[in-house]
Amino acid sequence: MEGIINIISKKWALLIIGTISNNGKLRFNKILKELSGVSPKTLTDRLKELELAELIKREAFPEIPPRVEYSLTHDGIEVRNAMIPLMEWAYKKSIR
Repeated sequence: MEGIINIISKKWALLIIGTISNNGKLRFNKILKELSGVSPKTLTDRLKELELAELIKREAFPEIPPRVEYSLTHDGIEVRNAMIPLMEWAYKKSIR
């Protein structure tokens, strides 16, 4: 459990999970565009960490030019669903 907490508590990790969840399968540049402010290196690092934690799936297609898409795994969906009440609470607090 501690490993997952360490990963999802890193900057951008939960936003990456949410962005992929909201859009389905996404390519790297689309995620980069959706998350304004994240650097390509940080995004690469977080995607690798989330993939190693089995929260996202990286699917490479044998095409030219190469195409890679990211999607949530079952565990990634569970994390996203666990985030929803926290996000709703934060939203309510922000509109006061």
